[in-house]
Amino acid sequence: MAKKKLRKLREEQQQAFADTPPLAHKPQQPAKKDIAFVVGNGTSRLAVDLLELKTIGTVYGCNAQYREYAPDFLVSVDTKMVNEIIASGYHRNHQVWTNPNRGINAKTGINYFTPHKGWSSGPTALWFAATSGYKQIFILGFDYLGIKGKLNNVYADTFNYKKTTDASTFYGNWLNQTEKVIKEFVNTKFYRLIPEGGFIPDKLGSQHSNLQHISYSKMQEMFGNRIYPTK
Repeated sequence: MAKKKLRKLREEQQQAFADTPPLAHKPQQPAKKDIAFVVGNGTSRLAVDLLELKTIGTVYGCNAQYREYAPDFLVSVDTKMVNEIIASGYHRNHQVWTNPNRGINAKTGINYFTPHKGWSSGPTALWFAATSGYKQIFILGFDYLGIKGKLNNVYADTFNYKKTTDASTFYGNWLNQTEKVIKEFVNTKFYRLIPEGGFIPDKLGSQHSNLQHISYSKMQEMFGNRIYPTK
């Protein structure tokens, strides 16, 4: 049954993009707007209207987000995930960025970080956004902690992802990489979105004057109720 569902998903993805002509792909930096959103896949970001974010600033997404919407820039460094994106045809019409890897099943239509950081997708997307000169960068879905010791990911139980019953993933590397970006881009104001009372790692504490952890309600205030549904 799982194989049939996977095959159907792939067919639907391929059909969705098959009739659209490919872009003339050239590596591009985004326009220098004031605001960027870097969206990870921790479950804390589920309340956010991702489409609405694109009306406010530039959106940098990660991995399987292409399945539900098209961020301005999609970053994926896992070879299996990149090949899934290629199989769907998404890369023919949207900006996809990854690290050079001989296992990638495409000759054209993919943009490569050269040199690359060797980091995970989320922190790489954060670094990519920070290099583009935004005054403010909002970080969503960088939860780090699991859910009661289990996997914390929007796409858990789907193709190329672990199960919700699997143990949470070690987040030390993600955290270290995120901290490096915060330290490097001291003139950028970073806002990390967390639930009320959400986890704040020591490495992302008050020692970073350019980083603030904000709640859902604070995000609502900043963007005039455009990000979350009114309750």
